[in-house]
This record gives sequence, C-alpha cells and structure tokens, in this order.
Amino acid sequence: MPLDVFLFDLDGTLIDSAADLATAVNLLRRELSLDPLSIDAVRGMVGDGATMLVRRALPDDQFSPDRLDRFIYHYRAHLLDQTRVYPEIADFLMAHQGKKMAVVTNKPADLAGVLLFELGLLPFLSCLVGGDSGLPKKPDPAPIFQALRELQADPERAVLFGDHHTDLNAGRAAGIRTCFCAYGFGRADDAPWDFRAEQPADLLRLFPPDRPA
Repeated sequence: MPLDVFLFDLDGTLIDSAADLATAVNLLRRELSLDPLSIDAVRGMVGDGATMLVRRALPDDQFSPDRLDRFIYHYRAHLLDQTRVYPEIADFLMAHQGKKMAVVTNKPADLAGVLLFELGLLPFLSCLVGGDSGLPKKPDPAPIFQALRELQADPERAVLFGDHHTDLNAGRAAGIRTCFCAYGFGRADDAPWDFRAEQPADLLRLFPPDRPA
C-alpha cells in the first residue's frame, strides 16, 4: 500500500520559528526583570505547546495563566519577523500536491493558521489540528486520529513527520509510520521512528512522488 497521506508537525518540521519564539519569551522575561535566553535555549524548550514553553522559560514559581497570555501577546506581534519555511519544504509539498496532507501541531490553531497562510503553505493542506482543539496534545495520539478522520484517510497509508519525541510517540501510538526530522528543534530520545531526514532535502529522497510502500 503506498504511503501517500502526510501529517506534519509545524515548528521545527515545516518552519524554523525559533528566533520569533525566543523574542516573545525574552520580552516576557524582560517584564519580569529576568535575563534573556539564547535562541538555542528556547529551541530546546519547544515541542509541547505554548504552556509548556512558558513554564520552561520561567522560574518554577513565576508561571501563571496571565503570563502565558502575555507570551501569546508578544508572540502574535512578532510571529513573522524571522520565521521562515525550511529550504526544500516547498519542493516536497509541490511534488506531492493533491495528496492528503495536514498539520498536527501543539501550537494554537489560530497562530498556526496565520503562519501557514502567510508563508504560502496553506494551499497544500486539507486539515489543521491545533493544540487548542480540545483534544489532548501530542504525544497523545488523539490529534493524529482527528486529522485522519478529517482527511478520511487510511492509517496504513499515513506518515507523520516531526522533529520531537512527542511527534514520534504520537505517531506510533496512532499506529502510523513516522519520519524523524533531525534538522529541527527537537530530539528523538528513545522514541522509535521508521524514517529519518537529516536535512529537509532528504524528504523527497525518502518519499518521492511515486514511492511504493
């Protein structure tokens, strides 16, 4: 059976958003008289949604819902300052245009939707499942199942692309194949994967348009 249903994580898989996430984190930290964090430090905190990012970016006793809201405020204002699509991602999407494709992200859906639209990725996608969908976030498989339902797709034909163990564990729990995008923010840790892309250009090599199962 061919692999022709593609589910993508967003940050660290399709787009490099680390600099703008770091800007928002550091504007919040400045309000609290905290020293700024490096982009690399913030990059390592991404992968489990905005709440966990802010929890990791602040001292243990300084997280609050209001401060999460302030982070979202700053991030929305700087959403597209430096965020870019990874090289060769557009080539991959164009080569597979017309296939069933979706983004499954722990980022809030409205922010993800703006990014996908402004960066020219939205026309390739039939579905977006965000972290505020009311479902458990990845690594729970629930958002993967939701995307497959919306795509009316066979799980045996599906691959989840992601840069973090949360993606890989979600895909495995959903019973679909996974591709670890090692060029992104995250790490696989002990999570299993079926394919590995060291660079975005590897995706077309691993999944050419006519690739058999």
